Amino acid sequence: MYSGSSDGEGHEVAPQRKIPPASSMPWVRNLRHFIGSGAGLGSEALMELETKRILLDMFKEKQQKNAEAGKIPSFYKKASLIIKPEEGSISQRVQKLAKMRFLKKQTDLLLNADDLDAMWVCLRENCVIDESTNAEKMNYEDFCHIASVCTEQIGPKCRRFFSPSNFMKFEKDESGRIAILPFYLYVMRTVSLTQARIDMSELDEDSDGFLQPDEMETYIRGLIPNLAQLRDMPPGFAQMYCRIAGRKFFFFCDPHRRGKACIKKVLLSNCLQELMELHQESEEEVTDTEQAENWFSLTSAQRTCDLFLALDKDMNGTLSKQELREYADASLTDIFIERAFDEHVRRSKGGGGGGGNTREMDFDSFLDFVLALENKDTPEGLTYLFRCLDLNGRGYLTTADMHTLFRDVHQKWIEGGNYELCIEDVRDEIWDMVKPADPLRITLNDLLSCKQGGTVASMLIDVRGFWAHDNRENLLQEEEEPEEE
Repeated sequence: MYSGSSDGEGHEVAPQRKIPPASSMPWVRNLRHFIGSGAGLGSEALMELETKRILLDMFKEKQQKNAEAGKIPSFYKKASLIIKPEEGSISQRVQKLAKMRFLKKQTDLLLNADDLDAMWVCLRENCVIDESTNAEKMNYEDFCHIASVCTEQIGPKCRRFFSPSNFMKFEKDESGRIAILPFYLYVMRTVSLTQARIDMSELDEDSDGFLQPDEMETYIRGLIPNLAQLRDMPPGFAQMYCRIAGRKFFFFCDPHRRGKACIKKVLLSNCLQELMELHQESEEEVTDTEQAENWFSLTSAQRTCDLFLALDKDMNGTLSKQELREYADASLTDIFIERAFDEHVRRSKGGGGGGGNTREMDFDSFLDFVLALENKDTPEGLTYLFRCLDLNGRGYLTTADMHTLFRDVHQKWIEGGNYELCIEDVRDEIWDMVKPADPLRITLNDLLSCKQGGTVASMLIDVRGFWAHDNRENLLQEEEEPEEE
């Protein structure tokens, strides 16, 4: 039998060999050196190794910058701070020169007055008379023929108006003809708006597509000699007129009150069209009423300026709340005057306005105030007034707000010798007029949607406005009677 000693005698165990560390092996060191240099790797492995090295360097650089900064880095920088060149630098001069050359090129492509007259002659000589309406019309063949004639007489710059797409823009009769007058008016308006954009772009110093108040006033000053109704303007009133006229552009084209008006928005606004109406000769084509209603007329500007001077009793160039209460024969409520100062008048920085803690309305704020009251039915005017009506700044009006606002109107109504009113009935009538989406509150969108927001605002801030609404049927009859006679 096999037998063995339990203590290991008779069976000698071989000693265990120790494996030397890898770093001590010459072939391991050589392999690491070989691979580390990249000589033994393929193109893909080399690219991956290089990518890892670049990412590691970027990570270390970012860590170092964060450690040195010690604060949160800036995530946003204004484009103007990055793109705008330094004043007087070569870059700025090159930009101005390029801009002037571009605008000059665009001006050369415009039709002048002689070109427009020549186009009108070509249109009339090559059109046909509609026997039923006596209107001068042209079909597409006539349109193409007139395009050829105008190109020969005027030049290629008129060719863009005679495109097929332009012909399709106009209403056609059963024979496929369009009237020449609407087409000619389209050409004139396009030329006028393009010229206005070029003129405004020349005044846009920083070329950001916006006009500052002084740039807008400069543009208006340049128009004065060409507007028939402003030719007799006293030279000393020109600066004040430009300030009054320019304010309307900013009231309607700068709703966020950033102090700059977008040129595109100005061109498309009704304000520019209203200003251009002053081209008409006042003696023959414009009545006194139309002149007074046009904010840009000389009559309206002088009236606005005289009104401000009449209200400014202490002649300090600003209006206090007490002075503004005399506006419109003191028909506006006290709470509305207070709210107008709270929302739309900046606090005085001391001096001039009667102390550092008081508010005085300057001339520009007064112009906004007048524009809002005269344009209550527009989104801009109603937005201005709604901020005053929103007593708690919540974005909506409640029945309690209505009661508070109309209380002053009711007081002035009774003081004027009128019949007694029930405030709750007036409140219910306003709710029926507006028909708000939420039956418990009225928002600005509700006032804009109901198309009677201006009337509602007048009822809540002006006793005359409420009287006009209360007597609307009688006023309509008085307007119809002269027409019948």
